[in-house]
Amino acid sequence: MGDAFRSLVDRVRAEADPVEYERLVALAREDTPGARDELAAVLAESQRPLWAREVAAFALGKAGDRRSFETLIFMLNYRDPVRCATAAHALARLRDPRTARAAAALATNELRTGYALHAVRLLTALRAPESVPTLISVLQRLLMGPVHYWPIAEACVQGLGALGDRRAIAVLMAAAEHHRLSPSAKAALARIPASQGRTRRKPVKPNR
Repeated sequence: MGDAFRSLVDRVRAEADPVEYERLVALAREDTPGARDELAAVLAESQRPLWAREVAAFALGKAGDRRSFETLIFMLNYRDPVRCATAAHALARLRDPRTARAAAALATNELRTGYALHAVRLLTALRAPESVPTLISVLQRLLMGPVHYWPIAEACVQGLGALGDRRAIAVLMAAAEHHRLSPSAKAALARIPASQGRTRRKPVKPNR
């Protein structure tokens, strides 16, 4: 299952029932249709503890099973950043067409801005039609607002640089005016060929 799965099961071991923990981990590693059905049943039972739902959803997401979608989106918006990161990792591999729209909704929710970091990073990884407009919108709002949420703003800047879309030039130039964002914004602009001329000053002609 990889390093991300090993990190997940090591993290939840302390809060898990030992017998159920071993069963779910074995099912996740088995990765057969029958095992996936049993993991999906865990997600369908509302009384299951969060750790069990996380293990099941992660394993199903990595396997491309869309029955994990709702649980992973819930965890992407969770208050625990580690769980958000785990959910984003699985969602990026799930390839569900609903993912980008859901991540965009989370990233643009002004009441949940403090939890938007992994939704922003996921949108960058997805390279979906929603990615660039959402990152531009979030970054514009953060630059204008009284609370800038610098880690989220930084993730937007880096994401827009990675996506390399010319629509981001204006907001990246605005970000370059903020000392906290200036280095990453200038680096992002340098990755967008059409912006390079805009970021350089015209040479001053010598007086004759």
